[in-house]
Amino acid sequence: MIRSYRLLAEQTDYPFHVGVTEAGTKMQGTVKSAAGIGTILADGLGDTIRVSLTADPVEEVKVATHLLRSLGYRKEGIDIVACPTCGRCHVDLEKMVDQVETATLTMKTPMRVAIMGCVVNGLGEGAEADIGICSEKGHGVIIEKGEIKTRLKEEELVPHLIGEIKKRHEAMTKKA
Repeated sequence: MIRSYRLLAEQTDYPFHVGVTEAGTKMQGTVKSAAGIGTILADGLGDTIRVSLTADPVEEVKVATHLLRSLGYRKEGIDIVACPTCGRCHVDLEKMVDQVETATLTMKTPMRVAIMGCVVNGLGEGAEADIGICSEKGHGVIIEKGEIKTRLKEEELVPHLIGEIKKRHEAMTKKA
């Protein structure tokens, strides 16, 4: 697919609709689409895209949106950064990320949110986020631009973070 688009681009300046038609399952199709469509877009080719998954079409739109964001073509929306789970993580980080992603999915406000499973990643990798959480077993902190703002019990972290994201979203929406 990549080779075909590159060859065709040498022959014409017609607009290209880019997609990986037989991408497959939600996981495999997402990876194949990111690799194929992402490569073509990074080459400066492609005018429209289509992500094809053996999944709910809503998932196709989500993957396409995240792909465009990751390449810098779309600035709107919540960009969630989260650490991989490792031996230092003692919370259900995947559940925390899913809760925040679900609660913020339709927000158009550009905001970087960190959801980190330990102090090492939270205060390091999460430092560039507008807001986020840094978790430990039983407790954690809300961080803003790398600074600790509030200490909370583990079960309070996600609801507090979502509340803060919504406040920022509402404030930014009123300005626009």
